[in-house]
Amino acid sequence: MNLSKRIEEALGDLEERPPGNWRDGASGLDPDFLADPEALVRLANTRMPFGKYSGRLLMDLPEAYVVWFAKQGYPRGELGASLAAMYEIKANGMEALLRPLVDLSPYNGAPDQMSP
Repeated sequence: MNLSKRIEEALGDLEERPPGNWRDGASGLDPDFLADPEALVRLANTRMPFGKYSGRLLMDLPEAYVVWFAKQGYPRGELGASLAAMYEIKANGMEALLRPLVDLSPYNGAPDQMSP
């Protein structure tokens, strides 16, 4: 088998697999998640609860970080669903659609501007 054929087959395998979730067996994004207006408002206001970007709005996470989760697996629960949704939103360049949904309360905005 020649190299180009093997590369083509490998790429085909990747395209057929949605981003997986190694923690609870779920895969990718629930199609109904983005159709729920309340879920979109929650998504726009959800902050990363841990790690290097703790306290940052999910929509403000670096794309590479969101892609890393897509490859490694999402956490369980709503955070995992939110990261999967954010992956799809960032992959399609739609972050600007969420920005108007951000509640501008003292607890939102840039992490360094957050009030206790």
